[in-house]
Amino acid sequence: MQIVSYNLNGIRSASSKGLMEWVKEQNPDVFCIQESKAQPEQIDTMAWQELGYHSYIHSAQKKGYSGVAIFSKRRPDLIKAGMGIPRYDSEGRVLRADFGDVTVVCVYIPSGTSGGERQQFKMEFLEDFLVWIKALREERPNVVVCGDYNICHHPIDINHPERQVGVSGFLPEEREWMDRWEASGMVDSFRLFDKEPERYSWWSFRAGSRERNVGWRIDYEWVSQPLQERIENAKILTEAVHSDHCPVALWIH
Repeated sequence: MQIVSYNLNGIRSASSKGLMEWVKEQNPDVFCIQESKAQPEQIDTMAWQELGYHSYIHSAQKKGYSGVAIFSKRRPDLIKAGMGIPRYDSEGRVLRADFGDVTVVCVYIPSGTSGGERQQFKMEFLEDFLVWIKALREERPNVVVCGDYNICHHPIDINHPERQVGVSGFLPEEREWMDRWEASGMVDSFRLFDKEPERYSWWSFRAGSRERNVGWRIDYEWVSQPLQERIENAKILTEAVHSDHCPVALWIH
């Protein structure tokens, strides 16, 4: 099973830049997106169907904002939107799909870059999400949690970490949460295969950041420990340029 996760920064914008042709070529079994910025009726599910995908969409109530979706070749045994917490679910941030004994969770963790109130919202979301995932893993031990986490875990995951002190996405309390996330029994699949620096998944649109590879690694496919032995490979697909992010991919058997 190939699982690809991609923050599209707007599915309609990404589609205008050749997204569907790229998906056809890549041909993932499960394609998770974040930041769709679209209501269900604004997503061309017929185009996905023509590529052999079932579409599952969880949009934010606010138009043009947030939103996650899962497109899968196989129809899930169960699809469930949200965590059952209205203040988060109204923003379209979590979507779960079960395929046999594997559960895929697509998550778009809030950004705190706009300041105090949203940073607090982000920290509260993180705590509640950790509780929710722990409960889910009691029921479903084999979990892949893919998406835009809006956190660089270690200095190796961000350009010039010495310049990023006090920046949302690299705050001590965010990184400490990710330490606890890992300690709870989650595995950063990419780092099993690639421990090199300057491996990023997001670049600012400003000042040629992508061309200079001045980026952040904030897009992940974490797996629960029982799934670790089934991981065949994990990559960052930097050649895809439909967004300010690039996709991340995981292969499991």
